[in-house]
Amino acid sequence: MSTNYIDRLRTEIAPVRQQIITHPLYDHIRTVEDLHIFMEHHVYAVWDFMSLLKSLQRSLTCVSLPWVPVGSAQTRYLINEIVTGEESDVDQQGRRVSHFELYLDAMQQSGADQQPIHAFIAQVRDGCAVDTAAQRAGLNDGIRAFMRSTFDVIGSQQRHLQAAVFTFGREDLIPDMFLGLIRELNKSLSGQLGVLEYYIERHIEVDGGHHSHLAYQMTTELCGTDEKKWHDATEAVKRSLAARVALWDAALARIQERSAIAV
Repeated sequence: MSTNYIDRLRTEIAPVRQQIITHPLYDHIRTVEDLHIFMEHHVYAVWDFMSLLKSLQRSLTCVSLPWVPVGSAQTRYLINEIVTGEESDVDQQGRRVSHFELYLDAMQQSGADQQPIHAFIAQVRDGCAVDTAAQRAGLNDGIRAFMRSTFDVIGSQQRHLQAAVFTFGREDLIPDMFLGLIRELNKSLSGQLGVLEYYIERHIEVDGGHHSHLAYQMTTELCGTDEKKWHDATEAVKRSLAARVALWDAALARIQERSAIAV
């Protein structure tokens, strides 16, 4: 796999990616209540990541009957392997679980408010459009704008854009210091954050390792040597990362609001 295009894309998105990694949100997570607010925002990124993944699987493989071969067998292999790991990984007890469901378990264990995400999922199950479901569930503008950005990419039906945003819009965006913070909080809370700590470790191990390599290959397969595709993919990733910055801004504003009320 040629790394020239990948390296160039990484270089071009580096400034906005750095805004996420060094976002002041992380420095403001000092208590379990602060962490709850973070999780109550982050869970929607976990959810719509799965939606982006399944959109790619639907467009890159055959999911209708009768079956016919679709696209490249190499690309089918790449997306199917990623789906297997994301949709049916293992929890701490070795039970099969999606990363989204694992995150919900982490929220429940930590005491974060799950009511809005469950209300949102219930609306989606009933056939509501994502933005309508988010509005009915009472989600804030920051969360709604973030998911709208993701579903704009999905709605484009441009597989190379989806693959690039999947690969680089979510890749390795939680800094190491945040995992250290979770570990320290977990010790002080007698294991109340054990599932979250496991989730983040698993995310680094699986998503930041093997799955990242597969996703690089998938993006390279879909963009090929087409300069326009690489340019458009780069711009899509920049927009996705900017939406993540805005989501973190919304979480930080809520933490600061809570802190001001508590004083």
